[in-house]
Amino acid sequence: MDIRRLLLAFVLSLGILLTWNYFFPPPEKSLSRPGSELTTVEGGRSFAADAESGTGSADAVERMEPAPGDAAAGETAAAAAEDIDASAEERLVVDGERFRATLSNRGARLTSFVLKNHTASDGERVDLVRYRENERLPFSLVDPASGEPLALDNALFAVEQQGSGDERTITFRHRSSAGTAEKRFRFRRDGIFEVAVEVERPADWSLWLGPGIRNPSPDELESRYAGERGGVYLLGEDIERVDARKGAELEALPATGLRWVGLEDHYFLTVAIPNPETPLRGVVFNPLLMDHRPDGLWAFAPVPPKEQLTKAQKDLQRDYALLLEPAGDRLEMEAFWGAKNLRRLSAMPYGLDGTVNLGMFGFLARWLFIGLFWIHENMVANWGWSIVLLTVGIKLILFPLTHKSYKSMRRMQELGPKMQSIRAKYRPKLKDKNGKPNLEMQRKMNEEIMGLYKSEGVNPAGGCLPMLLQLPVLFAFYRLLGAAVELRNAPWMLWIQDLSAPDPFYALPIIMGATQFIQQKMTPMAGDAMQRRIFQLMPVFMTFLFLGFPSGLVLYWLTNNVLTIIQQGAYNQFKKKDEPKKGAKKS
Repeated sequence: MDIRRLLLAFVLSLGILLTWNYFFPPPEKSLSRPGSELTTVEGGRSFAADAESGTGSADAVERMEPAPGDAAAGETAAAAAEDIDASAEERLVVDGERFRATLSNRGARLTSFVLKNHTASDGERVDLVRYRENERLPFSLVDPASGEPLALDNALFAVEQQGSGDERTITFRHRSSAGTAEKRFRFRRDGIFEVAVEVERPADWSLWLGPGIRNPSPDELESRYAGERGGVYLLGEDIERVDARKGAELEALPATGLRWVGLEDHYFLTVAIPNPETPLRGVVFNPLLMDHRPDGLWAFAPVPPKEQLTKAQKDLQRDYALLLEPAGDRLEMEAFWGAKNLRRLSAMPYGLDGTVNLGMFGFLARWLFIGLFWIHENMVANWGWSIVLLTVGIKLILFPLTHKSYKSMRRMQELGPKMQSIRAKYRPKLKDKNGKPNLEMQRKMNEEIMGLYKSEGVNPAGGCLPMLLQLPVLFAFYRLLGAAVELRNAPWMLWIQDLSAPDPFYALPIIMGATQFIQQKMTPMAGDAMQRRIFQLMPVFMTFLFLGFPSGLVLYWLTNNVLTIIQQGAYNQFKKKDEPKKGAKKS
């Protein structure tokens, strides 16, 4: 076996894996469609009409009039019990350690959920409620078949509060001809909040969450990393995802065995954890077109059938709304709204840490994260320098493997002239007079080369196997740096002010490419001219590949290259010192 071919296969495999992972991320599993045909929200109205008029479903609710039969039933119910409502709309703020939640008594809905420890691209704190006007807000009551808001969604609820600070319970109650309902929000000190909803009238209702979460910038929407968004759920023991960017139809989930369900993007998560004592009857992801208006608000519209999509609609981004339909008249849940902080999610009993997508080497990535976090807490309070120090640590741990690889490659280089002599001897015999391969001569040549390896005590795979054993660690660190929310908006130094974003000036990837070129020049290359040309092109290929990668990933690769250059330089110096000694022994 030729070490050059193994090394070439290793380098090409690494390049192919990185390229494939960049351009073709793993496909999302498709879900079964609901059994009955449902209509999306907005009642099929055109997107242009809503955007121009500035009206939406909430205005439509104000103009709705109950059918005669419903009105009669409502009057009978109102006569039997006194109405419960409020005279004016009011906002209630829960100011916790990690968040600031704002609720409105109009519909008893969540209007804002600000994360105090995370900053958006505009410098403001991240709000997990997407800004909108005249749209269903999180925890709105909607019709399960159409997604249209119920009359209760525009009603004013009476408010009762208990507790203070981030340990508060807010209860909303309403009874009128619009219906009868109670919503209770209990906020806990650990950042989890509990929601209980009970509706007497109407009998059929669903709870609305979304659409989407937070307010991403246009650049984030287009980014391969920050632009990831969709639905996520835990069914049995398996976490599944649906990609909102490809959403075209309603996606229904089986309620049986569903442990939690929510909406996510690359760094943030909103999850509902239903109480088994109040089971769900149905869960639906509803895809919507979304448009970021000049005033900073978002407008939403249903996704038309593929053949009816206009060019303008095809250019719009998409996201999911989530509808939870209870099996009875009551729905209870716990809710987590926050960042995908691996340490915090791992400490919770829900299995939410699986939403941090660490890839197939996730078990290694978790240990690397522990090391990275320890360095940041105990050595240097800068995530960029923490990456550098952890890369140094990884290099030291893997040193025995790289050293063994170097020794094996050096022995192979020393055998190069003898191997070339064997190939030269057999080259005229490898094909017969008709130009066909002479398999017998090829077998003899390979046997003679393997005999040379054996007599010299050289393992032809000894140079590549240690390098291949490093791949799981390298890929685990690669996935970790791409998924860690701690690196979001985290500065390193100079112009690198966000380790989760690409270098705005492309300086770091170019420097990385230069170090890759130097490393290539310092490593002796054997093989034919074609193999050498492929190796020489690798630095160029890697530079272009890393231009769009987060700066934290480029910094890791750059640091690894610099350490490899230092290591290779030391080996080359030792080799020069050994050569005169070997020459003296021969003389």
